[in-house]
Amino acid sequence: DIEPDASAASYFFSLAAVTGGSVTVANLPASSSQGDIAYVDVLEQMGCRVQRGAEITVTGPERLRGVDVDMNAISDTVMSIAAIAPFADSQVTIRNVGHIRLKETDRISAVSAELRRMGIQVHESDDSLVIQPGMPQPATIHTYDDHRMAMSFAITGVRAPGIQIADPGCVSKTVPRFWEILLPLLESPAPV
Repeated sequence: DIEPDASAASYFFSLAAVTGGSVTVANLPASSSQGDIAYVDVLEQMGCRVQRGAEITVTGPERLRGVDVDMNAISDTVMSIAAIAPFADSQVTIRNVGHIRLKETDRISAVSAELRRMGIQVHESDDSLVIQPGMPQPATIHTYDDHRMAMSFAITGVRAPGIQIADPGCVSKTVPRFWEILLPLLESPAPV
C-alpha cells in the first residue's frame, strides 16, 4: 500500500485551519515515514486540534496563532503555512529554509512577492520569512509555474475574497485533480 502524499495533504489541512472546519485524510497515519507529516504539528502550534491515528484529522480554531518555526525538514510545506499566515493573530516566522530558493522557483522570493501583491507585510532574508497578520486584498496570484504556489494560495482565496490563481493548470505536476477535490469541499455543509 502507498500512503497519500503528506505534502499534498497540507493544503487540505490548511483548509481546515482557515475555515474552522475539519478535514480528515484517510490512510495517512501519524506513524508515516514522510517528513511532511510534521506539518500538522505546526498547525497544532497555531491552535488547530489534531487527531492522530490510522488517519489524521485537523480541526481549525476560531483564530490561528502566530508561530516561530524551523521548517528545514518540512520545506515543501513552507508555502502552505505562508499562505495562511495572514490569518494568524500575530506574526509567523519561518526559519532555516534557504534551500527552497532552489526549487521550481525561488520560493522565498515568490511567496514574498505574492503576499505583498495581496497587501500583506512580509520580510524575507536569505533563509527566512516573517509574515505579519492582515486581511489579504483581491489579487491575481502568479504561480511561477510552481504547483505548490497555486495550491497554497488557493487556500488563501477560500478565506479572502477576490484571490485568483493565474495558472491553475500548474497543479497537474503533483495533484492533477486538486480543483476537483477542493471545490466540493467548499460547498460541504458539514465538516469533511
